[in-house]
Amino acid sequence: MAKRITAPDIRASKGQRKITMLTAYDYPFAKIVDEAGIDMILVGDSLGMAVLGYDDTIPVTMDEMVHHCSAVTRGASHALVVGDMPFLSYEAGPEHALASAGRLFKEGGVRAVKLEGGREVAPQTKALVQAGIPVVGHVGLTPQRVAGIGGFKVQGKTADAARIILEDAKALQEAGCFAIILEAVPAAMGRYITEALEIPTIGIGGGAYCDGQVLVIHDVLGLFERFTPKFVKKYANMAADVREAVTQYKNEVESGVFPDAEHSFSMDPDEEKKLS
Repeated sequence: MAKRITAPDIRASKGQRKITMLTAYDYPFAKIVDEAGIDMILVGDSLGMAVLGYDDTIPVTMDEMVHHCSAVTRGASHALVVGDMPFLSYEAGPEHALASAGRLFKEGGVRAVKLEGGREVAPQTKALVQAGIPVVGHVGLTPQRVAGIGGFKVQGKTADAARIILEDAKALQEAGCFAIILEAVPAAMGRYITEALEIPTIGIGGGAYCDGQVLVIHDVLGLFERFTPKFVKKYANMAADVREAVTQYKNEVESGVFPDAEHSFSMDPDEEKKLS
C-alpha cells in the first residue's frame, strides 16, 4: 500500500515536483481520485454549489462539512484529505477556529483544514498549527467573501494589489501554513507570489507557475453546468453521458424492455408451477 501523504510531504515538494489536488465530496469520487494518485483531496465548501444546489458557498454548515468529510476520508487511503472551514466557522477568533477544526479532524477524519483570508486570519492559523492541525491558506479570490468584493472577480490585477496579496500570503506562511491556494489571479502574480514564498502555492486560476493545481471535480468531469470559470479545463462531459443513460433507462422501463431475463432472478420450474 502506498504511503499516505502528509502535510510535511506537501511542504517538502516545493521546487521538487508539481502538486496535484482535486475536490471530492463523497466516498465513490474520493476512491477514484485517490486511486488515480492525486496528492491532496479537498472537501471544499464548493460542495454547496456542486452538490447541494446553493447559489454560493455561504449557506454551507459545519454539520454538512463534517458529513461530507467523513465520507471522503473513508474513500481515501493515500491522498491527504483537507477539509474546508465553512463561512463563520473561524472568523470569531482562535478559540472558535479550534472548535470548528476539531470537529473536522475528530468527526470528519481530515488531516488538514483550509481557511480563507490573509493576515486577518493569521491568529486563527497560528492557533490551529500550535494545536497540531495543519493548515492550508487561501488568498486571491475568496468565495466566502464574494458579497464584499462584488462577485467572482479576478484579484490582484495591479502591482499594488498583488503586493497586498503577497503580504497576506507571507503572514499566513509566518503563522504556519504548509501551503497556500491562489485563486483567480493573473499568471504573473501567481509567479510573483510563488517565487516569494517558501511554501507551495496551489493555483486555481493562478497560472502555470504555481507549485500545484486544484480544480473542482464536477468542473473537470463536466457535471456542473450552471457556469464554467475561465480557469477550468473540462476533461469529460459526463453530464451529457449521464443524461443519455437516464433517458435510455426511462425509455426501456416504459417500453417493457427492462428488466429482461438477463437482469431477473429465475425460479425452479417445479416451484414455479406451484404458484399457478
